[in-house]
Amino acid sequence: MDDALVRLVWQRADSRCEYCRMPQEHDELSFEIDHVIACQHSGPTRPGNLALACSLCNDSKNNRIAALDPVTGEVVRLFDPRHQVWGEHFGWSLEGDRILGLTPVGRATAAALNLNRPALVKARQAWVAVGWHPPKD
Repeated sequence: MDDALVRLVWQRADSRCEYCRMPQEHDELSFEIDHVIACQHSGPTRPGNLALACSLCNDSKNNRIAALDPVTGEVVRLFDPRHQVWGEHFGWSLEGDRILGLTPVGRATAAALNLNRPALVKARQAWVAVGWHPPKD
């Protein structure tokens, strides 16, 4: 992946994980560029198939493109940051520390990527307390 493509992915994501919305500045591990559709599934290395992800979201997603919606039990596609709007599939709890899946895609993605892992919820609580969270967009 050339430097210009890497810069584009980082800038487009505003240096935040496009799944859990955590800013890189709050994670000691370097974020990774995720193929929304994995290379092994013929996903291209092009801007329209790349997303910025924290290492835990990227590891949880791995090469998956679908997961079970915990409400309906149906298999649905995972959230695609290039073709879907985060706010249409997810929202924040009143406290701002948990991601709520609003649609089958949102629920399946939240469960599959463990978007409310305990350490992240605890970190979000601290960020809320100092006014850093949740993101406004």
